[in-house]
Amino acid sequence: MKHMLILALLISVQALAQNKKKMTATATFGEGCFWCAEAFFQNLKGVEKTASGFSGGATENPSYKEVCTGETGHAEVLQITYDPKAVSYEELLEVFWNTHDPTTLNRQGNDSGTQYRSAIFYHNDEQKKIAEQYKAQLEKAGTFSKIVTEITPYVAFYPAEDYHQNYYNLNPQNSYCQNVIRPKVEKFKKRFGKKLKTGT
Repeated sequence: MKHMLILALLISVQALAQNKKKMTATATFGEGCFWCAEAFFQNLKGVEKTASGFSGGATENPSYKEVCTGETGHAEVLQITYDPKAVSYEELLEVFWNTHDPTTLNRQGNDSGTQYRSAIFYHNDEQKKIAEQYKAQLEKAGTFSKIVTEITPYVAFYPAEDYHQNYYNLNPQNSYCQNVIRPKVEKFKKRFGKKLKTGT
C-alpha cells in the first residue's frame, strides 16, 4: 500500500513538471472586427486562449468608445495564446490571411476606420520574418491584388471590456452575429475543418 502511494505521488510530481515545461507563445492580429477574429481562432487546435482588445495606438487603456473615434490610433485585435507544438505561427497566419480581406485599407466590409485595419503585430524577430516572407509569397503568387496589411512590432495590448470577450458564442441571436459573423464562421469551418478542435 505504501509503495502504491509513493508511486502515485511520483506520477503526480512528474505530471506537474511536464505541465510546467509546456511552452506557449503569443500572436496578435488585427483583421477588422475582433468579434469575427475570435470566432475563428478560438476554434483552432492548439489555441489555448483568445482575448479581444486593442494594439498599435498611443492611448493607454483605451475604451471601446474611444477606439471607435479613430483618434487613439489603435486597431481592434485578437491576442492569441497558443501551443507552438500543436499549431505553428505559419498556420495561424494561414487562417489570418484567409479570414479577412487584406487588400482594403482601414475597412472590412461595412466596418470602416483605422481601428479596422489589417495588421500583424509581431512579438519577436522570428514572427516578423515569417510574416514578411508569407506576405511576399502571397504577393508573388498574385493571390491578392494589393496587400495593405501592416507588419509592425508589438508594443502593448489592452483588453476590451468584458462584454466583448467570447462575443459570438454568448450573443448568437445578435443581428451582426447572425448576418455577418455566422456566414464567415461557416465558410471558415468548411475550409479549416481538419484543424478545428473536436466538437466545433
